[in-house]
Amino acid sequence: MLAKLKPLDAEAEAQIEAAALDERYGHLAPQDLIALSAGRFRPGEIAAVSSFGADSAVLLHMIARIDPALPVLFLDTGKHFGETLDYRDALAADLGLRNLRIVHPRAEALAERDPDGTLHQHDTDACCDIRKVEPMARAVEPYAAWFTGRKRFQAASRNGLSAFEAVGSRIRINPLARWETADLAAYMREHALRENPLVAYGYLSIGCFPCTEPVKPGEDARSGRWAGQAKTECGIHLSGLESSLTASSL
Repeated sequence: MLAKLKPLDAEAEAQIEAAALDERYGHLAPQDLIALSAGRFRPGEIAAVSSFGADSAVLLHMIARIDPALPVLFLDTGKHFGETLDYRDALAADLGLRNLRIVHPRAEALAERDPDGTLHQHDTDACCDIRKVEPMARAVEPYAAWFTGRKRFQAASRNGLSAFEAVGSRIRINPLARWETADLAAYMREHALRENPLVAYGYLSIGCFPCTEPVKPGEDARSGRWAGQAKTECGIHLSGLESSLTASSL
């Protein structure tokens, strides 16, 4: 008698789905990847995550052309540059984005773990956990999939980035994974897209103001993030997000 096969759990199914999607569609142009994904998932199942950073306009412009009502999730850590917040509102208006959703850290977590707002000075990982990872897990939890603007060239930690990847039981989609700086610049020029004003001052990857510096010549785009530390990612694109997504608090 044949052994009865155990059903796959949701995480295993997501891994299989992401691998199959990447093998079949990962080579497509970003606009085609977005259109395909937006059609594959029902309305309310898919969103986009944006930092409104150095080149966020490219992905958001592509999304706006396909579905300007797609939810766009912005994480307001309470530590953003004022220029980024102004840019967020101006770019959303430029592109006609109709569903910008702003997510905040939990007030009780800040009161307990960072009451004076200086946690970043002595424990950047803990600061990112309460200001970025947990809020972002909360933001994407209702969705089956979401878009990001991550690219392979941005840092060594991203050089093997796939167009589709599994995060727990969900699918993360990186339409611009294979694009280079020249591709982004050409697209920005072709469509006359508004640029985050901090780029002009050498900020090529823009996060919270206490932990972001201009990039030095010859360094990768994310070298200005947590400069002088081994840290290169806040955690929202790493296993910390998956852990938060499975936490009982969600």
